[in-house]
Amino acid sequence: KIVCIEKKCSFAKKIRVKMAKKELRQETSLNVEVIKLLNEQVAKEAHASATYLAMASWCDVNGFNKSASFFYAQAEEEREHMLKNFHFLNENGAKALSPEVTKITHEYKSLHEVFEKTLEHEISVTTSVYAIISKARQLNDFASENFLQWFVTEQLEEERQIRDILTLFDFATTKDNPLALKLIDERIPFKG
Repeated sequence: KIVCIEKKCSFAKKIRVKMAKKELRQETSLNVEVIKLLNEQVAKEAHASATYLAMASWCDVNGFNKSASFFYAQAEEEREHMLKNFHFLNENGAKALSPEVTKITHEYKSLHEVFEKTLEHEISVTTSVYAIISKARQLNDFASENFLQWFVTEQLEEERQIRDILTLFDFATTKDNPLALKLIDERIPFKG
């Protein structure tokens, strides 16, 4: 019995030493303010994924099959962006927070509106990424700044692609003409 007590004491002592070291050890070189912004970006990417899923459903129900496929792929891509941020935080000693996703629009007036809202959304995400980079640079969080450079390139590609799609609508004399809308839908690039 004395041996067991000694083992328990030895184990408890090891735990106290480990906890004391943890209290002294810096968990991450990422800046706390940047971590907060990156967690907010996780939430934005999750919201984007849910929004694009709702857009895909609207397109599906309204017979815009190519647009539906496009938005299903977009939803998956935004989820990947969320996870990219999520893993970056966790792998670098911070703690990623799983977001709550609310306030998703499910109804749209037209296919044109769907793509206009998409461009607005992509521009807001780009602006958010720029703000995080700016804060990271200001606070000398070079790891986060470097990580976010991939998103700069990605966001510019996303915006360019949506602007190209919106240009198709500019060629249609009437934005509500079913035949024109079907022709536009057939020219939506397949992602996947």
